[in-house]
Amino acid sequence: MVVQALQTIHRSQPRETVRVTFDDGVVLEGVLGTTIEAFLQARQELDEKPYETAIMGGIFNGRLRELAYPVVRDGSLVPILFSHSDGRRIYRRSLVLLLTTAVEEVFPGAGVDVGYAISGGGFYCAVTRRPPLSKDELERLEAHMRMLVEENHPITKEIVSLDEARSYFAQRGANDKLRLLEARLRDDLTLYTLNGRSDYFYGYMVPSTGYLDQFKLHHTETAFYLQYPTAESPKELHAFDPETKISAVFHEAEEWLHRMGIEDIGRLNRIVRRNAAQELILVAEALHEQRIAAIASTISQQHAQRGVRLVLIAGPSSSGKTTFAKRLAIQLLAHGLRPFTLELDNYFVDRELTPRDASGKLDFEALEAVNLPLFNEHLASLVQGVSVQLPQFDFVNGKSIHGRLAQLAQNQIVIIEGIHGLNPRLVYSVPRDNLFRIYISPLTALNIDLHNRVPTTDVRLLRRIVRDAAHRGNDAAMTLNRWESVRAGEKRNIFPYQENADAIFNSALTYELAALRPLAEPLLLQVEPMTPAHLEANRLLSFLRWVEPMAPSQRDLIPDTSLLREFIGASILHDYHPADLQRQDQTQELQVID
Repeated sequence: MVVQALQTIHRSQPRETVRVTFDDGVVLEGVLGTTIEAFLQARQELDEKPYETAIMGGIFNGRLRELAYPVVRDGSLVPILFSHSDGRRIYRRSLVLLLTTAVEEVFPGAGVDVGYAISGGGFYCAVTRRPPLSKDELERLEAHMRMLVEENHPITKEIVSLDEARSYFAQRGANDKLRLLEARLRDDLTLYTLNGRSDYFYGYMVPSTGYLDQFKLHHTETAFYLQYPTAESPKELHAFDPETKISAVFHEAEEWLHRMGIEDIGRLNRIVRRNAAQELILVAEALHEQRIAAIASTISQQHAQRGVRLVLIAGPSSSGKTTFAKRLAIQLLAHGLRPFTLELDNYFVDRELTPRDASGKLDFEALEAVNLPLFNEHLASLVQGVSVQLPQFDFVNGKSIHGRLAQLAQNQIVIIEGIHGLNPRLVYSVPRDNLFRIYISPLTALNIDLHNRVPTTDVRLLRRIVRDAAHRGNDAAMTLNRWESVRAGEKRNIFPYQENADAIFNSALTYELAALRPLAEPLLLQVEPMTPAHLEANRLLSFLRWVEPMAPSQRDLIPDTSLLREFIGASILHDYHPADLQRQDQTQELQVID
């Protein structure tokens, strides 16, 4: 179907036109330079029904483009909506520009530091160069932001020379931006401007403030939260509780970075450039060991006080669960407690009983894929010191077969790692006092600068790309293509239960982006252009180029027990299994009979 030159886009007689083809075959034609926004709005009017969520951008000829992008040649166009991850990133980024502009207009001379994001859909923010905002002042700020949205102010883009950018940021006292630009290899920079105030943002924006109608500011004594809509609630804001266990860990990590003087990637880059990363690596690793030791100490105390026998570990993909579990086991051994690892995968139901997802595929991540009655029967018996015939799952034939015989001694702790570890439905046969649940995730607090965040998800994705290529034979495209499905499983099975944790381990390492870049970058460069995976690869590459890469000699300084070694290789813990020490001692009370 071909639609004639769209008078809804340009009423003047076109002298030269371009054609845009949508994925359903519809072709629209407009004047040369017609924006993606205009084409998408015209397409929507043609269907006489709105898109399911707001338009945030488009994919034109295989590349992500913002709505203000002028079309100057024929091509294909796919809308990017708020329901897409790229669309939500555009919305949140634009909302930060609205916030930072409003802060300077309402409180001249003040700035704002946009810190970590919490899973409920919000950024932790703090004003700078003035005392924290009172509740009345925060209400004034929110009212001003809403006025800017109602008046629909344009957001414009300009490419300036690097010297111009440095001069501009120096005049504003934006030292975080000046530090960041030290790593800039190109001689220009893209700035976005709202109401005469320009700033650098890593990624695209909406064309005007009228798109940003969903947000709310929440007051705290020392800071505030900027709430935004989520994938689960795109058209209205849901109930918001920012004071969570996760936000407390983020805040702790942010305070540590401030104490170390590493508030942004620009400062990390300076350390790497000076070849002075050794101390940073040692301190970051010491903090990990300190935290693991503290968790082990708590488990030991609660083993004595309330009979903790089961430790359940859960966290999203590429959090470092395997290495964490092994290092925790070593710390428990130091407390005189002997860990016994129970593998949840061996409790899968037979293949024909495995539930299926909405598309009809076998859903191994569903809780119902686990034989819960047998699993709970065995846990109850193990805790009581009864001998149990463990199952072993035959993945080739999709059947459960007999495994080893096991029995726990009084000083043994069962460690169970799996995506359902925080779900209270997983374990119902053992009293709550006997359980200790741990949530693990790299809760990144190190940002690009005061206004550009490093999402926790991106750190995990980079870890997984490097690990999959080195240890699983998957190229970056395969990992990227599976990532949305992985994320969907996390949102169903992990994130809703993270507040059930008795302890939270932040597996982020301050230096890791510098260590990951030289390993991830060549893998991302191999992703084939004009593919869905290339869009994500290009976004990650653009981000990584702000990070100074560690030389091989600096990466060699990373300890062989480091959690990062699980992803970059050469981990001394790769072949270590806590049960090995138990099997070597034939004189102790029976634990495992093979």
